[in-house]
Amino acid sequence: MSEAELRRLKARIDDRASLDKKLQILLALGYRDRLRAGQAVLPLSEVEFRTFSQNGEDGILQYIFAVIGTHSRRAVEICAGDGIECNTANLIINHGWRGLLVDGEKDLVRKGTQLYAMLADTFIRPPAFVHAWITADNVNQVIQDSGFAGELDLLSLDLDGVDYWIWKAIECVQPRVLVVEYNGLWSDRHAVSVPYRPDFRLDFSRVPLYCGASLGAFVKLGRARGYRLIGCERNEVNAFFVRGDVAPDLLPEVPAAQCLSHAIDDYDWGGRVWVPV
Repeated sequence: MSEAELRRLKARIDDRASLDKKLQILLALGYRDRLRAGQAVLPLSEVEFRTFSQNGEDGILQYIFAVIGTHSRRAVEICAGDGIECNTANLIINHGWRGLLVDGEKDLVRKGTQLYAMLADTFIRPPAFVHAWITADNVNQVIQDSGFAGELDLLSLDLDGVDYWIWKAIECVQPRVLVVEYNGLWSDRHAVSVPYRPDFRLDFSRVPLYCGASLGAFVKLGRARGYRLIGCERNEVNAFFVRGDVAPDLLPEVPAAQCLSHAIDDYDWGGRVWVPV
């Protein structure tokens, strides 16, 4: 991306952020007023909005943290691309969070690094960008070397591949909230994932996409690690988990089937292998 293109993108983001931040502050205050008044928890489908996220994840995260509050205001996103269309950008740009953004594509990392160093809200303290191909063997070292070990408010995984195995491997952080992309074609009766391969790459030419793991697999892993599923966004791509000690009365567990209205249990994957977990 040329310098002129970066500056045009910077101007668009700065203009949008100046309005979005005001509206999101008012929205968060409204959510907290509802809590103080003892009103019912809102379904995640009713709080979605998209500022920088691909779907409605920005609005859902805004709601979750309005309900549970923040501690560290630190976030780690694995496979963040250029850091603009991702789950942590809104928190970093509009709410001053510290972020670690990791991606395996060098050009995207370069673009994101340049852009965040220019934005009005981040040029003083831009997020940490790391170019790394994440595997089960290196994920903890990458996070630790970047200074983000310990408690986080948010961990976001969007690898389009071996997401299940990466979450299973992560030991160096204790996120209060976790967002993970799942494969919604499997019903809640199945706990399966693509086999682990450190060089796994999604083949976008074959539909449906062979990647990730079933929601049942993530629910099973989440329970083993002390997390509960609280819902998904309406496109049923990303699932939201909250650590067991965080506001269980305010954000209760929901059944996985509630996030799987498009499941096709008997789909023929043409020899592409899924493994039970």
